[in-house]
Amino acid sequence: MKLVRRQFLRLVASAAALPTLTRTAAALTYPTRPVRVIVPFPAGGGPDVAARLMSSWLSDRLGQSFIVEDRPGAGGTLATEAVVRAPPDGYTLLSSSAANAVNASLYNNLSFDFVRDTAPVARIGDIPFVMVVHPSLPTDSVAEFIRYAKANANRVNMASAGVGSFSHVSGALFTIMAGVDLLHVPYRANFMPDLLAGQTQVAFTTITFSIPYIRTGKLRALAVTSARRSATLPELPIIGDFVPGYEAIGWYGLSAPSKIQSDIVHKLNAETNAGLADAKLNARLVDVGVEPTPMTSAEFGRLIADDTEKWGKVLRAAGIKVE
Repeated sequence: MKLVRRQFLRLVASAAALPTLTRTAAALTYPTRPVRVIVPFPAGGGPDVAARLMSSWLSDRLGQSFIVEDRPGAGGTLATEAVVRAPPDGYTLLSSSAANAVNASLYNNLSFDFVRDTAPVARIGDIPFVMVVHPSLPTDSVAEFIRYAKANANRVNMASAGVGSFSHVSGALFTIMAGVDLLHVPYRANFMPDLLAGQTQVAFTTITFSIPYIRTGKLRALAVTSARRSATLPELPIIGDFVPGYEAIGWYGLSAPSKIQSDIVHKLNAETNAGLADAKLNARLVDVGVEPTPMTSAEFGRLIADDTEKWGKVLRAAGIKVE
């Protein structure tokens, strides 16, 4: 009877261990088929470019295609919801960004909670925005711009990619901290043609988007929005030199449905960080305005939570709401 009982207990223990062994085996062999990386914004933008560069690296390293799928709409919430609802098997990833932290407070009717319903996988890099003005504006520095804006309250048009976009909230934070009144002009699509034409005079935009126009003199760059100088435009000061405490830093990363296996997250995080340490990929990211910033998944999660709280406060202070 004792022998039979011992055999029974061993069988029970083995059966209990099977799910863990199966999950571990799945993580070791992952990926066994193509992986979708969903980008919440149109092709050609910063999130799309960063996602494609990292997806190419992951495809080479892991032996399966990481396919970028652009799915713009509703400020990025449609793509995010698609990932939240996807099976948590590692085959659907989100090209996440600081916009996700903003959207958490911007939209009151979301069917998901970004912090709760997604798992932070890896941070790709910081995205310093740059404050640019049309060359017709008689300002060569942030200090001069502040003086001009105060003398011309609500007569300087600030373009943005839409209400609640990162270009909007970074500009809103500037107006609050600098004590200036700018006339916000939100666009549903590309605001660059009107900015280049001088119909709007200032914008807070990604370096990726604006650097061709900065280098050709079609726009004048005044400063970057980060707390340190940009590796891409190191000659520019930071806004914080003129508005103490100002910082608006975008970021790109990879996120997944919340119940994804931790072993798969660890594998993707390690491979992403290896890419950020690769000299060739690092240089390509820097060239398009992305400053590689490796993090553990836990560190990335804390960043998302902190940014969600920060931008929620800015939205409330500026009275920014989606109509």
